[in-house]
Amino acid sequence: MRGRMSQWNPRIAAVFLMAVLVTLLHWTTPHAGKVSEVRIGNILPLTGPSASAGRQNRSAIELATEYVNAAGGIKSLCGARLVNAWADTRGEVAFGMSAVEHLIKNEKVSVISGAWNSAVTYPTTQAAEQAKIPYVVPVSVRDTITDRGFKYVFRTAPKDGWRSRDQFRFLRDMTRSTRTKVETLALVFENGGWGTSMKDQWTKLATSQGYRVVLVEPYDDAATDLTVTVMKIRNAQPDVILLASFTEDAVLLASAMSALKVGAKAVIASGGGHGSNAFLESAGKSCEYLFDVSGWEPDMDRPAIAPLNEEFRKRFGFELSAETADAFASVYVIARALEEAESTEPEDIRDELTDIEMCRGKGWLGTDILACDCIEFDRTGQNRHAGYVVVQFRKVGGSMERVTVWPESAARKGFKPVFPMP
Repeated sequence: MRGRMSQWNPRIAAVFLMAVLVTLLHWTTPHAGKVSEVRIGNILPLTGPSASAGRQNRSAIELATEYVNAAGGIKSLCGARLVNAWADTRGEVAFGMSAVEHLIKNEKVSVISGAWNSAVTYPTTQAAEQAKIPYVVPVSVRDTITDRGFKYVFRTAPKDGWRSRDQFRFLRDMTRSTRTKVETLALVFENGGWGTSMKDQWTKLATSQGYRVVLVEPYDDAATDLTVTVMKIRNAQPDVILLASFTEDAVLLASAMSALKVGAKAVIASGGGHGSNAFLESAGKSCEYLFDVSGWEPDMDRPAIAPLNEEFRKRFGFELSAETADAFASVYVIARALEEAESTEPEDIRDELTDIEMCRGKGWLGTDILACDCIEFDRTGQNRHAGYVVVQFRKVGGSMERVTVWPESAARKGFKPVFPMP
């Protein structure tokens, strides 16, 4: 033994130790040849008040997962399949926090997606950040979700604050392209939290962009008659009227403005009630030429929407919406990050999400149906290309429709904004 030890060459020992280290690394790090599936944690309100939306988002995610797996799964991981693990939040923070813990500790997920309700997404993203698990946010729009300097949180949808930003961008584009002078604004809004928040955003933007606000008019959304409000609008004679309304009050305003012949170069709504089918059906011709902002519309110039929408109708009995489109697309974002990472390690996936750039027309069905042209995250984790489109209520074939008119890249074929309003 002593003789054999005396013949042990340090150079040979180094080679031996290196071989041992390589063997250990082979068994302790993700290896493409050993991975058969990648577990994705999904947090959604599958029961409770938001259950309908949660279940629709689940259907969208399941269909996208089916498509990704049918196309070969994650090829850099030898065709590993995406496998979804589900956790119900019931739309409540406490259940959401339990869901994150369950997915990370018990389901051993590599990445999390969720949680639909902004109030649940906000704390659950913080929990994932602390655990260093990447968290993709497809739907929740609360601004502060991506305003905290987190490194593991990535949102594909636009912030809620960008709603007013894009209203003013649209207004600027219209005044420039049509050479229409717009100097004065009327801010008309339901007096609850949402309407007041919109008013505050409008006021900041109006001040910074040189518009003069001639009317700031809150109203009770439970009112059964808004004639007085509309008379104040008419007397103020604004160039543009900005609205934040729920459904019933939106109908009352549209009807009264039509009856009292309120003249303005544009009326621009903020989604909410103006985005509902009930508003379109009840307001009828009184909403003609009114503008509204939207996160997504089925008539956008995106050829991939129609066949996918038909598949949704056949499979699930409902059509694509802004939220289900975002949920569907999020699966492709996760799949792309996994493909580039060649790993199931959360840190590697996070690094690839940080550098990801997915644009329309490159073969990713998820991005081909979105309003934005690309998905690319800024240093806060927010998709820098996300934004809102603008629709205009127009008569098409004798009936009133929501027609996407802005930006030009998303506008329904054959349609441009009618600005100023007739």
